[in-house]
Amino acid sequence: MKITNLLVYPVLIPLRKPFVTSLGSKYQYDGVLVKIETDEDVFGWGEAAPSKNVTKETQETVVKSLNEIKPLIAGENPFEIESIMDKINYVFGSSAKASVDIALHDILGKRLGLPLKNVFGNDKKEIRTSITVSIGKVEDVVREAVKIIDNGGRNIKLKIGLNPDEDIEKIKKIRESVGYEPRIRVDANQAYSVETAIKTLREMERYEIEFVEQPVNAKDIDGMRRVRNNVSIPVMADESVHTPEDAMNVVKNDAADMINIKIMKSGLLNALKIADICSAAGLSCMAGCMIETKIGVTAGTHLALGKRIVRFADLDGHLDLKFDPTLNGVRTEKGVNKVGDGAGFGLDVDESALKALI
Repeated sequence: MKITNLLVYPVLIPLRKPFVTSLGSKYQYDGVLVKIETDEDVFGWGEAAPSKNVTKETQETVVKSLNEIKPLIAGENPFEIESIMDKINYVFGSSAKASVDIALHDILGKRLGLPLKNVFGNDKKEIRTSITVSIGKVEDVVREAVKIIDNGGRNIKLKIGLNPDEDIEKIKKIRESVGYEPRIRVDANQAYSVETAIKTLREMERYEIEFVEQPVNAKDIDGMRRVRNNVSIPVMADESVHTPEDAMNVVKNDAADMINIKIMKSGLLNALKIADICSAAGLSCMAGCMIETKIGVTAGTHLALGKRIVRFADLDGHLDLKFDPTLNGVRTEKGVNKVGDGAGFGLDVDESALKALI
């Protein structure tokens, strides 16, 4: 089997509501869908979800990178994934390369006739995902958190970082409204200083926070270790880990209790390697996502269901979209993600609908 074509589909999809974090606000999803075709009529779908803050990409740079990748992979054997990813490694943009990585794995699963979760290990049948509440006024955040619980969700992920006092007040009010059975995790997206993180998280400890993601700057590994050593809330590294080497750095420095694996940062091939590093080191993992269509979230769900060390999920980015051209794939019901038994990722895309999203 040989790769014959790489099709690139930029998409613009409005969000159901603004998505606000300490890194900024998003009002639409400007991603890129990818289809890799072969000479045996087997194809694979992938996705790039660029982020100026996290992957340092835009939709335009992703398209440019994919146009550079296209001639490099033409004629290659799609099953030689590691060789192909090494060949395109120099090309700019982690999510651009991740889209190719995802599509190649989709082809692999289809040829094997197996869901990729089975290829990865088939550890579990479903996984509970958190539902994200972005930054907003205290009363709006509490109202949204209550709505999530009323709709059957049990894991709330609260974006924090702009105002420590308000962050604490939001947690307090949510606990007063929904009690202590639902799990609450918080994500500062690098916003706190070390001192502010320690002070604020100590105030949050009484509210039984499941864990905190990336409380300090991604490059401040020593600072993250200081936070970890001074609060009882487990610390999860997110933006600090893009590669297996980054994961090893976190492990060697005892800087975090957990690692958030996002395919858009690492690619799927390296995501599997990071999971194995965490397994060897005894660090729990979470499979996370950006704002993505069901292509990216389905890939993350297969990773989570396949690997035993992936014990947490934040795979809800598709729920923020007003429209999704993906057919089948992940199902999210009452905060639980499941996939079917279809080969590969078990999805397809309504290509006729893509024209309206450009």
